[in-house]
Amino acid sequence: MNTELLYSVLFIFALRLVDVSLGTLRTLVVFRGYRLLAWAMSFGQSLIFVIAVREVIVNSQTLWEILAYAAGYATGTVLGMWLEGRMALGYSYVRIVSPNKSHRMAEALRAAGFAVTELAGRGLQGTVGVLECAVPRKQVNEVLEIAKSVDDKAFITVEEIRPPMRGHFRA
Repeated sequence: MNTELLYSVLFIFALRLVDVSLGTLRTLVVFRGYRLLAWAMSFGQSLIFVIAVREVIVNSQTLWEILAYAAGYATGTVLGMWLEGRMALGYSYVRIVSPNKSHRMAEALRAAGFAVTELAGRGLQGTVGVLECAVPRKQVNEVLEIAKSVDDKAFITVEEIRPPMRGHFRA
């Protein structure tokens, strides 16, 4: 493979990598309601896409360039998912069900600055405590660690939600 072909392959791969990563992130920010960010990502993604497609259709001379296009797409998907996980935009709703330790867990979460709503519920084996928290996604792991430290057998679910409108949030 000569130097010119290598640069072409790397250029096409890089274009698709950035294009698809932006597309993955764009899709996720659309669902979270970040309009301006979604617009900017859409603009960049479509611009890069047109350049990448043109490069392959007009200047492609080998199978390597077509493979670079496909590999950039696949790698961009994974990279976009990884980046979104690192950015952790948005909010999550954490629900914790604990048969015996929910009140102590609620106190531990409140001591850490989290807002917690306590509810009573009935499970298969009787009464349970149900805790609910809406937190920024970046803080979900901290909530989970506190919950596990109090009751390592608690049933925990995490859902992604739109930004909450009112209430107490940890600063």
